[in-house]
Amino acid sequence: MSEFPEWSRQLGSGVRFDWGLAGAQALGPQSAAVVVVDVLSFTTTVSVAVDVGTRVLPYRWRDGNAAEFAAEQDAELAVGRTAVSQQHPWSLSPAALRRAPAPARLVLPSPNGSAISAAVTGIPVIAACLRNASAVADWIAGQGWGTQWKPVAVIAAGEHWPAGSGAIRPAVEDWLGAAAVIAALAERGSGPLSPEASVVKASYDGIDDIGALIRNCASGRELAAIGFGEDVAIATEIGASQAVPIVVDGAFTHAS
Repeated sequence: MSEFPEWSRQLGSGVRFDWGLAGAQALGPQSAAVVVVDVLSFTTTVSVAVDVGTRVLPYRWRDGNAAEFAAEQDAELAVGRTAVSQQHPWSLSPAALRRAPAPARLVLPSPNGSAISAAVTGIPVIAACLRNASAVADWIAGQGWGTQWKPVAVIAAGEHWPAGSGAIRPAVEDWLGAAAVIAALAERGSGPLSPEASVVKASYDGIDDIGALIRNCASGRELAAIGFGEDVAIATEIGASQAVPIVVDGAFTHAS
Protein backbone atom coordinates (compact mmCIF):
# COMPACT_ATOMS: atom_id res chain seq x y z
CA MET A 1 0.00 0.00 0.00
CA SER A 2 1.13 3.58 -0.67
CA GLU A 3 2.67 5.70 2.05
CA PHE A 4 0.42 8.35 3.56
CA PRO A 5 1.36 11.16 5.97
CA GLU A 6 1.04 10.41 9.65
CA TRP A 7 -1.68 13.04 10.18
CA SER A 8 -4.00 11.11 7.79
CA ARG A 9 -3.99 7.87 9.80
CA GLN A 10 -6.18 8.85 12.77
CA LEU A 11 -3.58 7.37 15.11
CA GLY A 12 -4.55 6.68 18.72
CA SER A 13 -8.13 5.72 17.85
CA GLY A 14 -9.63 2.26 18.05
CA VAL A 15 -12.32 2.89 15.40
CA ARG A 16 -11.45 5.00 12.36
CA PHE A 17 -13.37 6.17 9.28
CA ASP A 18 -12.51 7.29 5.77
CA TRP A 19 -13.67 7.14 2.14
CA GLY A 20 -12.77 5.03 -0.87
CA LEU A 21 -9.65 3.17 -1.90
CA ALA A 22 -7.34 5.98 -0.80
CA GLY A 23 -8.93 5.92 2.65
CA ALA A 24 -8.43 2.16 2.87
CA GLN A 25 -4.80 2.55 1.81
CA ALA A 26 -4.23 5.30 4.37
CA LEU A 27 -5.79 3.50 7.33
CA GLY A 28 -5.30 -0.15 6.46
CA PRO A 29 -1.61 -0.71 7.28
CA GLN A 30 -2.11 0.25 10.94
CA SER A 31 -5.42 -1.62 11.32
CA ALA A 32 -6.35 -5.06 12.58
CA ALA A 33 -9.08 -5.15 9.91
CA VAL A 34 -10.68 -3.07 7.18
CA VAL A 35 -14.49 -2.96 7.03
CA VAL A 36 -15.75 -2.05 3.55
CA VAL A 37 -19.23 -0.52 3.28
CA ASP A 38 -20.95 -0.23 -0.13
CA VAL A 39 -24.66 -0.33 0.65
CA LEU A 40 -25.94 0.16 -2.92
CA SER A 41 -24.99 -2.43 -3.65
CA PHE A 42 -21.77 -4.46 -3.39
CA THR A 43 -21.66 -5.28 0.33
CA THR A 44 -25.44 -5.74 0.51
CA THR A 45 -25.19 -8.22 -2.37
CA VAL A 46 -22.29 -9.98 -0.64
CA SER A 47 -24.40 -10.36 2.51
CA VAL A 48 -27.28 -11.86 0.50
CA ALA A 49 -24.90 -14.29 -1.21
CA VAL A 50 -23.07 -15.35 1.95
CA ASP A 51 -26.43 -15.87 3.69
CA VAL A 52 -27.02 -18.82 1.34
CA GLY A 53 -23.46 -20.16 1.40
CA THR A 54 -22.03 -18.60 -1.75
CA ARG A 55 -18.39 -17.53 -1.65
CA VAL A 56 -17.94 -14.15 -3.32
CA LEU A 57 -14.73 -13.19 -5.07
CA PRO A 58 -14.27 -9.41 -5.30
CA TYR A 59 -12.90 -8.13 -8.59
CA ARG A 60 -12.03 -4.83 -10.25
CA TRP A 61 -14.79 -3.36 -12.40
CA ARG A 62 -14.73 -4.10 -16.14
CA ASP A 63 -11.01 -4.60 -16.61
CA GLY A 64 -11.65 -7.00 -19.50
CA ASN A 65 -10.40 -10.13 -17.77
CA ALA A 66 -13.26 -10.95 -15.40
CA ALA A 67 -14.56 -13.90 -17.45
CA GLU A 68 -11.11 -15.44 -17.64
CA PHE A 69 -10.60 -14.91 -13.91
CA ALA A 70 -13.96 -16.55 -13.12
CA ALA A 71 -13.08 -19.58 -15.25
CA GLU A 72 -9.71 -19.90 -13.51
CA GLN A 73 -11.44 -19.75 -10.12
CA ASP A 74 -14.17 -22.25 -11.06
CA ALA A 75 -16.73 -19.54 -10.32
CA GLU A 76 -19.75 -18.00 -11.97
CA LEU A 77 -19.45 -14.38 -13.14
CA ALA A 78 -21.93 -11.68 -12.17
CA VAL A 79 -23.00 -9.46 -15.07
CA GLY A 80 -24.33 -5.91 -15.12
CA ARG A 81 -27.80 -5.33 -13.68
CA THR A 82 -29.41 -4.91 -17.09
CA ALA A 83 -27.54 -7.86 -18.65
CA VAL A 84 -29.17 -10.58 -16.51
CA SER A 85 -30.48 -13.55 -18.52
CA GLN A 86 -31.43 -17.18 -18.00
CA GLN A 87 -27.84 -18.17 -18.73
CA HIS A 88 -26.37 -15.43 -16.51
CA PRO A 89 -28.85 -14.74 -13.69
CA TRP A 90 -26.27 -13.30 -11.26
CA SER A 91 -25.54 -9.58 -11.00
CA LEU A 92 -24.69 -6.78 -8.59
CA SER A 93 -28.42 -6.53 -7.88
CA PRO A 94 -29.20 -8.24 -4.55
CA ALA A 95 -32.77 -8.79 -5.74
CA ALA A 96 -31.59 -10.62 -8.85
CA LEU A 97 -29.17 -12.66 -6.77
CA ARG A 98 -31.97 -13.72 -4.46
CA ARG A 99 -34.00 -15.02 -7.39
CA ALA A 100 -31.09 -16.86 -9.00
CA PRO A 101 -29.79 -20.31 -8.09
CA ALA A 102 -27.07 -20.00 -5.45
CA PRO A 103 -23.66 -20.77 -6.98
CA ALA A 104 -20.84 -22.15 -4.87
CA ARG A 105 -18.51 -19.36 -6.02
CA LEU A 106 -19.31 -16.04 -7.65
CA VAL A 107 -17.04 -13.35 -9.08
CA LEU A 108 -18.74 -10.04 -8.30
CA PRO A 109 -17.11 -6.98 -9.90
CA SER A 110 -18.11 -3.47 -8.86
CA PRO A 111 -16.47 -0.08 -9.34
CA ASN A 112 -16.47 0.78 -5.64
CA GLY A 113 -16.75 -1.80 -2.85
CA SER A 114 -15.46 -4.73 -4.86
CA ALA A 115 -12.53 -2.79 -6.29
CA ILE A 116 -11.54 -1.65 -2.78
CA SER A 117 -11.89 -5.17 -1.35
CA ALA A 118 -9.80 -6.66 -4.14
CA ALA A 119 -7.06 -4.03 -3.74
CA VAL A 120 -6.56 -4.35 0.03
CA THR A 121 -4.04 -7.08 0.84
CA GLY A 122 -2.36 -8.39 3.97
CA ILE A 123 -5.23 -7.24 6.24
CA PRO A 124 -8.55 -8.96 7.05
CA VAL A 125 -11.29 -7.41 4.90
CA ILE A 126 -14.93 -7.55 6.07
CA ALA A 127 -18.03 -6.62 4.05
CA ALA A 128 -20.60 -4.67 6.06
CA CYS A 129 -23.95 -3.08 5.26
CA LEU A 130 -27.14 -2.16 7.06
CA ARG A 131 -28.29 -5.80 6.93
CA ASN A 132 -25.37 -7.09 9.01
CA ALA A 133 -23.84 -4.10 10.85
CA SER A 134 -24.66 -5.51 14.31
CA ALA A 135 -23.35 -8.98 13.45
CA VAL A 136 -20.13 -7.49 12.10
CA ALA A 137 -19.67 -5.41 15.27
CA ASP A 138 -20.29 -8.47 17.46
CA TRP A 139 -17.69 -10.48 15.58
CA ILE A 140 -15.09 -7.70 15.58
CA ALA A 141 -15.52 -7.14 19.31
CA GLY A 142 -15.19 -10.88 19.83
CA GLN A 143 -11.77 -10.78 18.15
CA GLY A 144 -10.62 -8.11 20.58
CA TRP A 145 -10.33 -5.59 17.73
CA GLY A 146 -11.49 -1.99 17.73
CA THR A 147 -9.01 -0.83 20.38
CA GLN A 148 -6.19 1.69 20.31
CA TRP A 149 -3.75 -1.20 19.88
CA LYS A 150 -5.84 -3.19 17.38
CA PRO A 151 -7.83 -0.52 15.51
CA VAL A 152 -10.50 -1.11 12.91
CA ALA A 153 -10.83 1.03 9.78
CA VAL A 154 -14.39 1.48 8.51
CA ILE A 155 -14.33 2.54 4.85
CA ALA A 156 -17.35 4.00 3.07
CA ALA A 157 -16.93 3.15 -0.61
CA GLY A 158 -18.77 6.12 -2.12
CA GLU A 159 -19.95 6.37 -5.71
CA HIS A 160 -18.39 7.64 -8.92
CA TRP A 161 -19.83 10.63 -10.70
CA PRO A 162 -21.06 9.81 -14.23
CA ALA A 163 -19.40 10.84 -17.49
CA GLY A 164 -16.03 9.37 -16.58
CA SER A 165 -14.92 12.18 -14.29
CA GLY A 166 -13.27 9.67 -11.96
CA ALA A 167 -14.25 11.70 -8.91
CA ILE A 168 -15.76 9.96 -5.88
CA ARG A 169 -19.19 11.15 -4.79
CA PRO A 170 -19.61 10.78 -1.01
CA ALA A 171 -22.77 8.68 -0.77
CA VAL A 172 -25.34 9.05 2.00
CA GLU A 173 -26.11 5.32 2.05
CA ASP A 174 -22.47 4.36 2.60
CA TRP A 175 -22.07 7.06 5.25
CA LEU A 176 -25.05 5.59 7.13
CA GLY A 177 -23.94 1.99 6.63
CA ALA A 178 -20.54 2.88 8.06
CA ALA A 179 -22.29 4.78 10.85
CA ALA A 180 -24.33 1.69 11.75
CA VAL A 181 -21.13 -0.33 12.15
CA ILE A 182 -19.41 2.41 14.16
CA ALA A 183 -22.44 2.92 16.42
CA ALA A 184 -22.67 -0.83 17.05
CA LEU A 185 -18.96 -1.02 17.85
CA ALA A 186 -19.28 1.88 20.28
CA GLU A 187 -22.16 0.09 22.02
CA ARG A 188 -19.84 -2.87 22.54
CA GLY A 189 -17.15 -0.71 24.13
CA SER A 190 -14.86 -0.34 21.12
CA GLY A 191 -12.85 2.83 20.84
CA PRO A 192 -11.84 5.47 21.28
CA LEU A 193 -13.53 6.73 18.13
CA SER A 194 -11.52 9.02 15.90
CA PRO A 195 -13.03 12.49 15.34
CA GLU A 196 -14.08 11.31 11.88
CA ALA A 197 -15.79 8.22 13.27
CA SER A 198 -17.42 10.26 16.04
CA VAL A 199 -19.06 12.60 13.52
CA VAL A 200 -20.33 9.65 11.48
CA LYS A 201 -21.82 8.00 14.57
CA ALA A 202 -23.52 11.24 15.66
CA SER A 203 -25.30 11.50 12.32
CA TYR A 204 -26.65 7.97 12.65
CA ASP A 205 -27.86 8.57 16.19
CA GLY A 206 -29.84 11.59 15.00
CA ILE A 207 -31.85 9.92 12.21
CA ASP A 208 -35.25 8.39 12.98
CA ASP A 209 -35.96 6.60 9.68
CA ILE A 210 -32.82 5.32 7.96
CA GLY A 211 -34.81 3.42 5.34
CA ALA A 212 -36.78 6.44 4.19
CA LEU A 213 -33.65 8.56 3.99
CA ILE A 214 -31.86 6.01 1.81
CA ARG A 215 -34.87 5.54 -0.46
CA ASN A 216 -34.90 9.28 -1.08
CA CYS A 217 -31.16 9.93 -1.35
CA ALA A 218 -29.49 10.36 -4.74
CA SER A 219 -28.33 6.74 -5.03
CA GLY A 220 -31.70 5.35 -3.94
CA ARG A 221 -33.49 7.50 -6.50
CA GLU A 222 -30.99 6.49 -9.18
CA LEU A 223 -31.72 2.79 -8.70
CA ALA A 224 -35.47 3.33 -8.52
CA ALA A 225 -35.35 5.38 -11.74
CA ILE A 226 -33.75 2.50 -13.66
CA GLY A 227 -36.13 -0.11 -12.25
CA PHE A 228 -34.17 -1.47 -9.29
CA GLY A 229 -36.10 -0.11 -6.35
CA GLU A 230 -36.21 -3.63 -4.90
CA ASP A 231 -32.44 -3.43 -4.41
CA VAL A 232 -32.93 -0.40 -2.18
CA ALA A 233 -35.58 -2.27 -0.18
CA ILE A 234 -33.20 -5.18 0.43
CA ALA A 235 -30.38 -2.80 1.35
CA THR A 236 -32.56 -1.31 4.10
CA GLU A 237 -33.42 -4.66 5.74
CA ILE A 238 -31.69 -3.39 8.87
CA GLY A 239 -30.30 -6.21 11.02
CA ALA A 240 -31.69 -8.98 8.80
CA SER A 241 -28.44 -10.88 8.35
CA GLN A 242 -26.10 -12.57 10.81
CA ALA A 243 -23.50 -13.24 8.12
CA VAL A 244 -20.05 -11.74 8.66
CA PRO A 245 -18.37 -11.95 5.24
CA ILE A 246 -14.58 -11.92 5.52
CA VAL A 247 -12.09 -12.52 2.73
CA VAL A 248 -10.52 -15.97 3.06
CA ASP A 249 -8.34 -17.26 0.20
CA GLY A 250 -9.56 -14.45 -2.02
CA ALA A 251 -13.28 -14.91 -1.41
CA PHE A 252 -15.79 -13.49 1.05
CA THR A 253 -17.13 -16.28 3.23
CA HIS A 254 -18.94 -16.32 6.57
CA ALA A 255 -16.46 -15.88 9.41
CA SER A 256 -16.16 -18.94 11.61
